[in-house]
Amino acid sequence: MKVLITNDDGIMSEGIEILAKEISKIADVLVVAPDVERSATGHAITIRNPLWAKEVKFGEKFFGYAVNGTPADCVKLGVQAISKKDEKIDLVLSGVNKGANLGTDVMYSGTVSGALEGAMMGVPSMAISSCSTSNPNFISAAKVAVALVKNMNLKDFPEFSSLNVNVPAISYDEIKGYKLTRQSKRRFQDFFEARKDPFGNTYYWMLGEIIEDDPGEDADYYAVENGYVSVTPLTIFHNNFEFMEKLKNHPFFKS
Repeated sequence: MKVLITNDDGIMSEGIEILAKEISKIADVLVVAPDVERSATGHAITIRNPLWAKEVKFGEKFFGYAVNGTPADCVKLGVQAISKKDEKIDLVLSGVNKGANLGTDVMYSGTVSGALEGAMMGVPSMAISSCSTSNPNFISAAKVAVALVKNMNLKDFPEFSSLNVNVPAISYDEIKGYKLTRQSKRRFQDFFEARKDPFGNTYYWMLGEIIEDDPGEDADYYAVENGYVSVTPLTIFHNNFEFMEKLKNHPFFKS
């Protein structure tokens, strides 16, 4: 099995190093990741500037390729250009992300977008996150990734779909199990704090508070808060079929 690994925290992050080390025990690994942190870049791609892929070594050992682009760029480049033509990529893993990707985070997350780019290209994909920014447990999350890769049949992945996996930041032995979850309405209530620079110009810091008002044991954040791994199937399509049904009876859409 050939696994392409990317992230949005950058190729020098601890999370991707640990994930690559663990996955290399069960598969051939190709690391293609941003040269610097690209968090919250969403599904952006580079279309008017060239992309460079530079080899990265840890000591004398080759680790992967650092790309001056987004996670989605890295997956495109890894699948279509860097991997050898006779070595098809069987799986894309994006992570391990430092911090959760729950609820509406998936709209902004470069980690999730890396996985969804793989899905767009017809490759089974998973995003892996450790749910703490201050004290992530990358080893636990990487072990979860290995367990999923070992036990999931990649042929079961529908076209244009991926899994968004969020792992509690606790030791692997403390994890209670796995929950199949839905993307919740968990979101941030944003606000901007105005400040002055030394020259009197106004600038703004975006701050926010987490809102978790989406009850239900099938919500992604509920699983994580209760010590379970949240596994949420995602698709690249944003159709709202319920809204479509309502609009069908609107006079504007009747011919």
